Amino acid sequence: MKTQSLRTRLILIILSPLLLISLLAGAWQFKATADRAEDIFDRGLLSAALAISRDVAISDGDALSPATRRLVNDTSGGELFYHVYAPDGVFVTGYSTPPVLPRTAPEILTEPLFYDARYQERDVRVVRFQDVTTVSEVSGVYNITVWQNADVRGRFIREVVSRSFAVIALLVISVALVVWFGVGLGLKPLLDLESAIAKRTPTELKPIRRAVPVEARGLVSTLNALLDRVSRRISSKDEFISNAAHQLRNPVAGVLALAEAVQTAPNAAAAKERSAELVDAAREASQLTNQLLSFERASGTDVLKSGQPLNLKSIVQQVSERFALQNADSSVILHYDLPQRDVPVRGDEIMLQEAILNLLNNALVHGGAGLSEIRITLSMDRTSALLCVEDDGVGIPPDQFIQAISRFSQTNGGPGSGLGLPIAARVMENHGGTLEIMESAGGAFIKATLPLYRSSGAD
Repeated sequence: MKTQSLRTRLILIILSPLLLISLLAGAWQFKATADRAEDIFDRGLLSAALAISRDVAISDGDALSPATRRLVNDTSGGELFYHVYAPDGVFVTGYSTPPVLPRTAPEILTEPLFYDARYQERDVRVVRFQDVTTVSEVSGVYNITVWQNADVRGRFIREVVSRSFAVIALLVISVALVVWFGVGLGLKPLLDLESAIAKRTPTELKPIRRAVPVEARGLVSTLNALLDRVSRRISSKDEFISNAAHQLRNPVAGVLALAEAVQTAPNAAAAKERSAELVDAAREASQLTNQLLSFERASGTDVLKSGQPLNLKSIVQQVSERFALQNADSSVILHYDLPQRDVPVRGDEIMLQEAILNLLNNALVHGGAGLSEIRITLSMDRTSALLCVEDDGVGIPPDQFIQAISRFSQTNGGPGSGLGLPIAARVMENHGGTLEIMESAGGAFIKATLPLYRSSGAD
């Protein structure tokens, strides 16, 4: 589908109402001119009829005065015709046969009668009135009829209307030209902005610093925000690739070394022993790879827009039960305290499950030899869901809180990839929440906060 340019859209938006107004003004002008012309010509006919009536009375019907002749010969641009006859029906002066009266015309006229008629195959406009006067000693009501060809007033209307339409057309054309060039000048800052953006390279993601009209500042601000997010996303990707390559180097090298050791084993027993070590090393490398992919997935998902309404209580219960089954041989006891009501949140169920499981695994792996129990608690306040994971292990010193949430970092140098807490923290951030390490008298205390989902009925 072909889209119109902004200039064309603006011109159409401006000129379409103007053209409509012009047409309405032209129609009004035509109607007003027609009414005005009818009034002018009717007054001309009546003036001529009165003048003829006066001259006939003065001259006893013999002749018209020079002034009346000029009026008859050239009234409003066209010749007039007239007819006068006496009360007894005797023709007095003028043309012998007047236009026929309408059938509805009264015999006695108290007011001048105007009507349209046909005369000698032409449309004419007629006025007839009756006047009491005396001509050649004959007194009574005389009938005076004056008419004129209708095309005279038609030409008059066309001339007036054509001049009016010419003025309106000139104004519309002038406005169109002004709008065309004015819109072009008005859009120049946007065109300059487009040109500046087009010259940028894929690696040039700095904010746009250019003077733009007030109406375009919101667009530029949004674009700058997008550029900033893209820039930070690319930087995060680059950093992730660098860190992932660094973290995978040693496991991959270990797998390769063990594979070579299996290949060069002196006997079957040694090969079997080294094969078991190779499987463990491959399993650790696979786990690290999965956690790297989980961290990257948690970094790039906008769950606030794409997520679904979920019950966090059900998710915590499922993860806790799965964790207990996976670590059934462990002496560590898991306690979970859940509210009776559902806890509605919006997000990605798989990511939330993985984040909670990482919190539990982190407590189990880094709790130390004295770890005996882990407690997970879910509660709500007016706006948020609160998820707390506590243990009675060695805990995390306050000066190492930031390090514990950093990627590939560990506070005690124990097993693991150092991605458990960072993955959980990133998942909470993507869900509009937070993850904090709280000070505790004994063991570690992790608190995660998520906003509650309030249904608006639009889902």
